[in-house]
Amino acid sequence: MKQFLRKLFGSEKPSHPFCSAVVAAAGSSSRMGGVNKLLLPLEGVPVLAWTLRALDEAHLVDEIVVAAREEDLLAIGDLCRTYGIAKPVKIVCGGETRAVSVLAAAMECREGGAFIAVHDGARPLVEPALIDSVIQLAFRTNAAAPAVAVKDTIKVAAEGKVVSTLDRETLRAIQTPQVFDAALLRAALQAAVDGGIPITDDCSAVERIGKEIYLTDGSYENIKITTPEDLALAAAILQRREEERP
Repeated sequence: MKQFLRKLFGSEKPSHPFCSAVVAAAGSSSRMGGVNKLLLPLEGVPVLAWTLRALDEAHLVDEIVVAAREEDLLAIGDLCRTYGIAKPVKIVCGGETRAVSVLAAAMECREGGAFIAVHDGARPLVEPALIDSVIQLAFRTNAAAPAVAVKDTIKVAAEGKVVSTLDRETLRAIQTPQVFDAALLRAALQAAVDGGIPITDDCSAVERIGKEIYLTDGSYENIKITTPEDLALAAAILQRREEERP
């Protein structure tokens, strides 16, 4: 009877499809001089810890699976404990390419889980509300990603010369998390790996098998840490957020 009344009057907490978050954290950090950028301090906290905290605080993320370099497995495990990541976390060995790494993590996600959100470990400024908004769109469409309008004029170039100018109004910079039906993502990544197809994001793998990707508003603050200059910019954004906090 109590269960019936809770449902009748709407006091029962709504459920959602189970969503795993895969964190791509097995890159070589070549443009950071070979130092693992994910373990570098950002305002005194490792870059990856900021990323994991945001996923931990997102309401629609149920578990976290990190694809990392073998030599970083213990360090990332310690990081999760030090910074109090409360959700279940698995850490698995990544591979030589993004597709191999994300596929390895996707295969370790909860069996029967409905969706997988793939996020770059090097995007530490993503906010939990943005993560949830992309996941909500994926619940309706099976494939979703955040995007922002491109600010610069983009040229196609070859041999040091401009070939053409792209229409900026149609261009979007795609960010992460990118969220997919779990079976769809695994199939798309497996096809990319089997075909030896290089991909720079997971939408590309899904696009290759003919599926549509739906976009929602991203954030210009959701930057990817690639170079030392990006670390400085990220620190400035965090400082401003702290100053604006009520």
